[in-house]
Amino acid sequence: MLSPQRFRDARHTKYDFIDHVLVRCPKCAGIAHVDPVAPVAEDEVLSVFARRRLVCRACGLSRDAAGGGLRLLRGRGEATDPYFGLPLWLQTEMRHGWLWAYNPEHLELIRKFVQAPLRERAPWNAQVRRMTIVARLPTWMKSAKNRNEVLRAIDRIRSSLVA
Repeated sequence: MLSPQRFRDARHTKYDFIDHVLVRCPKCAGIAHVDPVAPVAEDEVLSVFARRRLVCRACGLSRDAAGGGLRLLRGRGEATDPYFGLPLWLQTEMRHGWLWAYNPEHLELIRKFVQAPLRERAPWNAQVRRMTIVARLPTWMKSAKNRNEVLRAIDRIRSSLVA
């Protein structure tokens, strides 16, 4: 007998996924990457306010964003990246709302959470319990009755990376 698939909240926050963001290029509408300008050493923690560069490998577009500006998504509607305000590549509109992710790792975390029938939260005494990225997912995305619909949407989003 197989044990149920289990998801344990690793306490990831939105800041864990904004180092590398996939966006829609404003010039050619292809996949563009938003990355830190300076490489980071292994033991160094990158500031969320560090300078970022937008690069599109399809058309060659390259832009720099000065550090210090960070606009995290709030509310409803199409999701945008926190540095340039461009639409995210990994997103789709569903009947309940928007499903989006900053990068493939973020999308994979959401997929693992949604598909798991057994979900374990961070301990009750953890200070970041309510601030984890999976704890902040909308209720409709956490609901078991929407599980198949959300997983199909994640597969559609993931297939846009291959195409």
